[in-house]
Amino acid sequence: MALDLVFCGTPNFAVPTMERVAKSFNLRLVVTQPDRPKGRKLELVASPVKIAAEKLSLPIYQPEKIKHNEELKSRLAAIHPDAIIVVGYGRIVPTWMLQLPRLGNINLHASLLPKYRGAAPIQWAIANGETVTGVTTMRIDEGLDTGDILLQKELAITDEDTSETLSPRLAAIGAELMIETLEGLIAGTIEPTKQDNDHATLAPILKKEDGRIDFNRSAQEIYNRFRGFQPWPGAFTTFRGKTLNVTAMKVSSQRGAPAEISVMDGHLFAGCVNQGSIELLEVQPEGKKRIPALDFIHGYHPGSGEKLGG
Repeated sequence: MALDLVFCGTPNFAVPTMERVAKSFNLRLVVTQPDRPKGRKLELVASPVKIAAEKLSLPIYQPEKIKHNEELKSRLAAIHPDAIIVVGYGRIVPTWMLQLPRLGNINLHASLLPKYRGAAPIQWAIANGETVTGVTTMRIDEGLDTGDILLQKELAITDEDTSETLSPRLAAIGAELMIETLEGLIAGTIEPTKQDNDHATLAPILKKEDGRIDFNRSAQEIYNRFRGFQPWPGAFTTFRGKTLNVTAMKVSSQRGAPAEISVMDGHLFAGCVNQGSIELLEVQPEGKKRIPALDFIHGYHPGSGEKLGG
């Protein structure tokens, strides 16, 4: 179809949509975040979207800022895109960009809006124990994920899903939903729907402290947060005054008082509220490598009755 489009995106989640848009329409420009220093050597690393766009030989622009960027204004004005597609770009779209394309700025959001507006919808959906999530295409307005809904598609969350396993599946169905959305806008078959703000929930950007295990939560709640907060901030507590990362766990029927350690037949448990517990399957003591719970038991000799997080 003869649509001239601009794509704004940065993370892995955005790549499938960019690739599908490039295959189906005339993708004139890819806008992504500048290369950032990473690792111990602080070498500049390109965003996943840039790497994918280079493979497709697409024109790329990497502005540090966009709100008052005259160069970006000139480039977009010259393209005069029919729509601007935004997926995890990482910048607030300014008013002048919202007003530019005739079909608007179309965003792919990884939740069933109005639930989980914000920066981390996948993580918080899992952390809160949701069993169903999905993707939404919406027309961006000046609010935080408050624009009119165009299309939605649901996806089940399994008991074993983490944010790392769920994200690629959502990205894949989101890419197809974006194509369906653009085709529907061209055909005039989509009726935008206002969001019900009374049912809105937030998915704020994650903080390191979100990974701290609160043993006054239920075992299931702790496990859900562990699954949602992969790979960062993960799950951590303290043991004998030092940080202890928990890198694998499961809900257990073992009974215990909150934060209290128990060791049984080579298994390591930590009590939670309501006499529940989690089994710690793999841990990483501060400054050390990940080790199975049995190695931790043999190396540190945790005593039953000792507490975590104190």
